[in-house]
Amino acid sequence: QLQLVESGGDLVQPGGSLRLSCAVSGFSLDYYAMGWFRQVPGKGPEAVTCIGRNYGDTVYANSVKGRFTISRDNAKNTVYLQMNSLKREDTARYYCAALFLDDSGNYQCDSIYFTSWGQGTQVTVSS
Repeated sequence: QLQLVESGGDLVQPGGSLRLSCAVSGFSLDYYAMGWFRQVPGKGPEAVTCIGRNYGDTVYANSVKGRFTISRDNAKNTVYLQMNSLKREDTARYYCAALFLDDSGNYQCDSIYFTSWGQGTQVTVSS
């Protein structure tokens, strides 16, 4: 059974940093694209960033480019989201999600394609 567990969310001041972790079990990261999505009440999930099978195969939302970094440690079955220079508008619940890849390794960083989700972790940016 696929399981994803996020951690690392917190209250942080504007300009601060956080690192989110997503520990996965029941499957190997080798075969999956992984994504971080965020959601605020009343809105649908927004794609923050995704990472494919290969190192460097990453996609970022324009709003987080240069501030956020996604990475994966397949040996530890963990995906990370390093968030720097946080802004108030980054406040949201952040979810980790997985998408099984076919042989092409192609994927779209869109929540509608990701089939396995964690329970989320809350990030609040406020002074």
